[in-house]
Amino acid sequence: AVVAGIAEGCRQAGCALVGGETAEMPGMYAGKDYDLAGFAVGAVERDRVLTGAKVAAGDVLLGLAASGVHANGFSLVRGIIERAGMALGTRAPFDRRRTLGRALLTPTRIYVKSSLAALKAGGVHALAHITGGGLIENPPRVFGTHLTAEIGFSAWQVPPVFRWLKDAGGVAHREMARTFNCGIGMIAFVARPQAGAIADLFRRAGETVFEIGTMIPRPAGGAAVILEGLEGAWRG
Repeated sequence: AVVAGIAEGCRQAGCALVGGETAEMPGMYAGKDYDLAGFAVGAVERDRVLTGAKVAAGDVLLGLAASGVHANGFSLVRGIIERAGMALGTRAPFDRRRTLGRALLTPTRIYVKSSLAALKAGGVHALAHITGGGLIENPPRVFGTHLTAEIGFSAWQVPPVFRWLKDAGGVAHREMARTFNCGIGMIAFVARPQAGAIADLFRRAGETVFEIGTMIPRPAGGAAVILEGLEGAWRG
């Protein structure tokens, strides 16, 4: 089942699964314990490398919807489940169609093919994958210290899974945005004249797209990311 999942992810990304090895080490692992490690190697033409140097004030931030929690914040998720006294086999409070375990382990959406199509069209200055660090720490990795990403939480509805995690865990608003993707799995930084066309391209590729913000000049001592409407985003 694990290898089948890896193979499906590779198919979605257009990536070749070129090798693998399994070994039993009963002195190290026992029962149902196992360890899994992997890596991917990519190549890009030098003149197509995204350096973030083209990101400028006025650029539009297009957010691509996440499929769920993705692959980050699960130490906190496990702590919240323990605090709530829930079993993984019970119905998810935020999705009665599935068990809590199944709902939380919704496979991470893979944005490779849609992102490559957008890059080929032109106008995409940078891409930020919203992984560990959430919406606070990931965007600044792709633009300079003279800019600020202004993100408006009113542009999309935070999915129920995150609202439940916040309520059940008593997690602060900003900590949610620092730990989880909050419903946005990828951000494309796009030149304003091309923003509409790129958004349409992403939609044709199967993505759900929101215009979530813009790039503005950063004053001295200013924040790299401004989150507007954060406190009001958690109401159902």
